[in-house]
Amino acid sequence: MVRTMSLLRALISTARMVRHTPRLADGLPPDDAVLLDAPDGDLGPALLAAALGDHEPAAKLLATTRGAAEWENRDRYVVRLAAFAYNRPDWLAGWLAATPRDPDALLVKAELEVRRAWGSPASVERLREVGPLVHAAAEADPRDPVPWRLALDHARGTHATHTAFEALWGQAVRRSSHHYGCHVAALRYLSAVWHGSHRECFDFAERAAEDSLPGSLVQALPVRAALTLLLAGGVTAVQTDRIDTAADRAAELSARYRPGDPWPAEVRNLLVYVLIARSRWNEALEQFRSIGPYATSFPWSQVTDDPLGQFLEARDGVRIEVASSTPIRGGRRVRSAGTAVAGQGRAAGRAVPGDHYA
Repeated sequence: MVRTMSLLRALISTARMVRHTPRLADGLPPDDAVLLDAPDGDLGPALLAAALGDHEPAAKLLATTRGAAEWENRDRYVVRLAAFAYNRPDWLAGWLAATPRDPDALLVKAELEVRRAWGSPASVERLREVGPLVHAAAEADPRDPVPWRLALDHARGTHATHTAFEALWGQAVRRSSHHYGCHVAALRYLSAVWHGSHRECFDFAERAAEDSLPGSLVQALPVRAALTLLLAGGVTAVQTDRIDTAADRAAELSARYRPGDPWPAEVRNLLVYVLIARSRWNEALEQFRSIGPYATSFPWSQVTDDPLGQFLEARDGVRIEVASSTPIRGGRRVRSAGTAVAGQGRAAGRAVPGDHYA
């Protein structure tokens, strides 16, 4: 009898998947339309020109962000331009040769050298060597908070004391009290993986979110803390409640932006990962619809060397979970208690929570 009931449940689940999985693709772009870390309309031309050895579009782009105090855009662009220069440095060398004191060129150079130092087997020593570059970038434009985000990343890697960290944090928030990049850098420093604890990390994230403006990406800071906790494993019941609350807050933030908006794409990718880990399948599917074609390396790179493949695999897994828990004919959907998709496919067991640019 028990065997018969198990077989019946399996057949019902299969029938649900066959009936509902195709329908649940509505609103989801096909796999070949999904882009990983797609640049926005302003950054794309600058990267294309850099590939041809021309630094002028990048220089104009960053000068515009500095002049308009668009610090969030500036931070994103600096990170992407430095990542491009990691393997294609000639255009940046030409920029620095033409204008060696340009605040924008100095900032990209500092970001690049910090990135290289992090990738070195002797990362602490290399980071200490590039400290003067970070200092020079900060001095080049005293208003700019982005060099202080870089300084916080640098401090984490050189094992700076909490007193030194707090001094840098004070400089960062003095320039932009709600700057997302600086908050993320501080959160990394305070994580259990580095120089804090899970409690300290979560407390900081929740306080920052409560103090932030409506629609600010800082609202997603607790869900970043939740990811760190999930990757570490051994989550307690109390921590589970905090994770769910963080996910709820991030979902409210996501709802403020239109579906398919590239600006909150990373936050939505992060949120969907956490929702999957919590078996909140229907909510995860809605977030995949909001993400549209904009997959981001973070957080998928925390569990795999193929973030786009993991994104697509997770999206398929969520559709199957939702379909298998949907009644064949009408009725309400119920949340499945199945196994979380995130990190459970071909990338299982490969979490790297200390990734310095995660």
